[in-house]
Amino acid sequence: MTLTPLERASPVADLDPAERMSRDQVEALQLERLQATVAHVYAHVEPYRAKLSALGLAPGDIRTLEDVRLLPFTTKEDLRSTYPFGMFAVPREQVARIHASSGTTGRPTVVGYTSADLRTWAGLMARSLRAAGVRPGMLVHNAYGYGLFTGGLGAHAGVEALGATVVPISGGQTARQAQLIRDFRPDVVLCTPTYLLTIADALEELGVDPRSTSLRLAVLGAEPWTNEMRRELEDRLDLEAIDIYGLSEVMGPGVGSECLETKDGPHLWEDHFLPEVVDADSGEVLPDGEVGELVFTSLTKEAFPVIRYRTRDLTRLLPGTARPGMRRMEKVTGRNDDMIILRGVNLFPTQIEEIVLGIGELTPHFVLELSRRGRLDALTVCVETRPGVDPGAAEHAVELLGRRIKDQVGATVGVRRQEPGTLPRSEGKLARLRDLRRG
Repeated sequence: MTLTPLERASPVADLDPAERMSRDQVEALQLERLQATVAHVYAHVEPYRAKLSALGLAPGDIRTLEDVRLLPFTTKEDLRSTYPFGMFAVPREQVARIHASSGTTGRPTVVGYTSADLRTWAGLMARSLRAAGVRPGMLVHNAYGYGLFTGGLGAHAGVEALGATVVPISGGQTARQAQLIRDFRPDVVLCTPTYLLTIADALEELGVDPRSTSLRLAVLGAEPWTNEMRRELEDRLDLEAIDIYGLSEVMGPGVGSECLETKDGPHLWEDHFLPEVVDADSGEVLPDGEVGELVFTSLTKEAFPVIRYRTRDLTRLLPGTARPGMRRMEKVTGRNDDMIILRGVNLFPTQIEEIVLGIGELTPHFVLELSRRGRLDALTVCVETRPGVDPGAAEHAVELLGRRIKDQVGATVGVRRQEPGTLPRSEGKLARLRDLRRG
């Protein structure tokens, strides 16, 4: 379902004043807010005060935006070591809401919001949704998970702030999701890209052609995904798929969003966040246009400000297009902690996704199994073929996948063909990797 030029347009009159600022105005505001944030954490967050004092730094030393490089990095381990509330910058009694990560690899990271923080977050999420093409009065099916995960409630507040109508279905109950999409006829779906594939499967099980639904927009985030996945989703569901970016430690969803009129990577809301890209090994700041690890300093948060937080997301910063005063980031298609080192070759699940989606007989449903053969690691790609594919064509597709991975990535992997519908489906963030070496 193609949007009309009018629906694709983003009239300047509808934009926040910050979205119309020049680059010089953005940077002047960033410096003012950076200085206030550093003073705030120095006065109220003991771990930050200790780090700054150890470096001989005081808030008055931050005189230019480049001086952010003098400040220490913050990592997920810093947040875990101060669990639960050691990084809060206001008394716990002034915290209006608490969110947390799952903590599957250790202690969860806990984040807090004052009432003012929640208003800021809702406003930025509304800005992101509007940039993605959502308009007041639209019906929005929100399949991000509610609870301690920031996705569901963060997106929910943004839909309401924008003046659209939210259906708070959350994640899971996929058959019911499909039923409600058929019955309620929403304009927009919010979820992870892999979960939208699962919803499309469920629609087909109901006898509904995914291309025939009312959905016109999908605002997708919370996991890396490729432009090949975008094309797959847009073709399968006849909608526009837009990338939204965020993470709990920095705010939640709504740190940035692609703009519908350009779809060229999320514009970052730099009036509230100061981004950098650094070399993942040395920590040295890289110039715009070079790929490295994304780092954020929050500029307006009261309860849980972060200084130079290392996200582990790999991307590069680019000039703004639809919002010229705000820089863009290239779509994140990998994370430092997702990288697989296979016999000296570095690869990411999104590289496999890109190759899988280039072979018509294969579906986007795949899982990577990492095992140990003797002293060496081995990787097997388990991938489903599309329904109705001739067995001979399916075997040829599997062989082709192995060859293309070898040619394009440089790694030799095994490939195991799976029958349609046999691999696990996403109900939120999909775990692409099964590490069979453990235990």
